[in-house]
Amino acid sequence: MSNTAVPLRRATLGDLPREVATPRYAATDLSPGIVHIGVGNFHRAHQAWYLHRLMQQGAARDWAIIGAGVRPGDAAMRERLLAQDCLTTLIELSPEGTSAEICGSMIGFLPVEPDNAALIAQMADPATRIVSLTVTEGGYFTDPGTGAFDPAHADIVFDAARPDTPRTAFGAIIAALARRRAAGTGPFTVQSCDNLRGNGDITRDTVLSLARLSDPDLAAWIETHCTFPNSMVDCIVPATGPAEIARARALGIEDAAPVTHENFRQWVIEDAFCAGRPDWDRVGATFTDRVHDYESMKIRILNAGHQVLANAGELLGRETIADCMADPDIGAFWRKVQREEIVPHVAAVPGMTPQDYAALIETRFANPAIRDTTRRVAFDGASRHPGFVLPVLRDALAAGAPVDGLCLVEALWARMCAGTREDGSEIAPNDPAWDTLHAAALAARQSPAVWLAQRGIYGDLAQEPRFAERFSHWLRLIWDEGTLAALRAYAATDPAP
Repeated sequence: MSNTAVPLRRATLGDLPREVATPRYAATDLSPGIVHIGVGNFHRAHQAWYLHRLMQQGAARDWAIIGAGVRPGDAAMRERLLAQDCLTTLIELSPEGTSAEICGSMIGFLPVEPDNAALIAQMADPATRIVSLTVTEGGYFTDPGTGAFDPAHADIVFDAARPDTPRTAFGAIIAALARRRAAGTGPFTVQSCDNLRGNGDITRDTVLSLARLSDPDLAAWIETHCTFPNSMVDCIVPATGPAEIARARALGIEDAAPVTHENFRQWVIEDAFCAGRPDWDRVGATFTDRVHDYESMKIRILNAGHQVLANAGELLGRETIADCMADPDIGAFWRKVQREEIVPHVAAVPGMTPQDYAALIETRFANPAIRDTTRRVAFDGASRHPGFVLPVLRDALAAGAPVDGLCLVEALWARMCAGTREDGSEIAPNDPAWDTLHAAALAARQSPAVWLAQRGIYGDLAQEPRFAERFSHWLRLIWDEGTLAALRAYAATDPAP
């Protein structure tokens, strides 16, 4: 391998080291079929990769991706990717070693504009048959406490009043569909790829609810003609920083936005596409009408499991998820909560029991090659706890099952939001609602009920006596004796309700 890294461009693919897999297709072989909103690391390691693998087989070459974003921060990603012809270095990190390939399924990235004019025009183009999204769990304008659409959100109010120049992705989708309806070019599929139970159903509700605020007839047309498939997505993809850029450079590739990922992917999709789709099942995706079972298993064991680890790890200064799993107290905490309080509320899927899936996740989380930070996993707890942890807690309470560990998970989050670690170091703000959470966390030190009074997060759970009592018990213990004392006290308990 040369000591000089090759700048990543379509024209330089032939100059890359031979061990780096490159596209067997040219950009001129491709035409667009998908607009993807929210071009982060996960999309490039997951959905874009599945499409790339199909293109490597000579298929789906009329389904290339046009990237898009609706936030000012998306413009920086656009600049980086356009400078390298929208190519991405995907670096697989397994305990056995490292490998790299270049993904070329994206062929353009639209300007990021306040009125979303370019995005609306591209989605209105008849060539666009799927609009997919990764806009994070908190990006669907729902009330975290109830899951219902929030018509009072400032961005929703704006889009309802100005439907031709919307500021949200959903407003842009509606504006594009209005043009297609008027032109007679037909609908497209709206495909959420975010970690939400019923992500397609939630997307449908957001789109239809917003459309009804400005044009009920258009909303009825969308409801009749468009499809919103549910899906489950899974691959651990750390954030990119200087270490990841240096890793790509060490492989001989100068990439301003490489992506590292684990050696595992899963994509389970409801086969509901009104304008066609690529044959993703040919490269490992699963089409099924049992998406909810798969996503419940994944969201409860993996995503809720992440929250079990992250706040304890942040408080104890464990930098990565693998570090958390290697910590004897945090690792034991994770295994006990999974075994006694999460797995019993998960149904099996074809070929996989919840117990086996939990063992698989334990192995994946413990992979030391994946530098997935506790800070990344703990981000936006105000969306992740209601989405991942609290549904399990509600089921356990309803069943009279053990909840002590899940109550401790919530207490650890409340303690983390106070903004200091056990060693006194500062925890920087790590949530869009940080100011509110921080104030509640400080007040909860003396009165734990203040934390549970956040109805946007907990809804009526504060009125559940068993939850309120055990949450208060654990939070007081954490403040009085520390995180380790709480973890060890829980480890010593039996699983009785």
